[in-house]
Amino acid sequence: MMEKSFRIRARHFRPRYAAAVGAALVFLMPVVPASAQWAVYDGANHVQNVLIAARTLQQIDNQITSLANQAQMLVNQGRNLASLPLSTLSTLQSTISQTTALLAQAQNIAYSVQSVEQQYQQAYTSVSSGMSDSALFSQAQTRWQNSVGGFEDALKLQARVVGNIPSDSSAMTQLVSASQSSAGALQAAQAGNQLLALQSRQLLDVVAVLSANGRAADLERARQAATEAESAAQYEHFSKYNAYRPTTISMFGSSGN
Repeated sequence: MMEKSFRIRARHFRPRYAAAVGAALVFLMPVVPASAQWAVYDGANHVQNVLIAARTLQQIDNQITSLANQAQMLVNQGRNLASLPLSTLSTLQSTISQTTALLAQAQNIAYSVQSVEQQYQQAYTSVSSGMSDSALFSQAQTRWQNSVGGFEDALKLQARVVGNIPSDSSAMTQLVSASQSSAGALQAAQAGNQLLALQSRQLLDVVAVLSANGRAADLERARQAATEAESAAQYEHFSKYNAYRPTTISMFGSSGN
């Protein structure tokens, strides 16, 4: 009876024991997906990956530096191509026009080869003893007017050139300041070119003054030379006419014997 009872209990215990063992095995075994693999740490591979990342960051930094340098180069090129905002060309042209106008106003004998040849021949080289006194006087008057006009022209031109000095000084100061504060090579070169233009215009003034002074001096020397020829012609005129006749002169109421 007892054996039969034990068998019945054993038959009921076996399913419970199997379930407990199965549950224990489930908790002891790791839950791994069917397609998963075991991760293995590779130190050498990790170091290599870090080095590659560092090199990549260095390349990116170098590219950024290169782009910054190129941007600065473009900025510098823009400055070098910037035009100078200051221009003295109109002032120089105006001054040259004023000097040229004074030269064009030369009295009597102009600054022209044709005018010099024609008028000089008429007033300075055509003096002869065959000319009348009135003709000689007329030519002498013309020569005197030419000399006086030449000196007047020279004085006016000198006054014009001296009057240019203040404006030239102001232009020079502005151009030198612009050159020193220039943003790029083009501005500095343009300032230098304008300074050279100013010097060229001043040289033109010097040439004009020298020409005017030389003209006045030459006209006076030519007048003096023509005056000598005129004096010789007048002497010939005087020597042709002997108007002196000896006569008796009474003095103190007495008559001469």
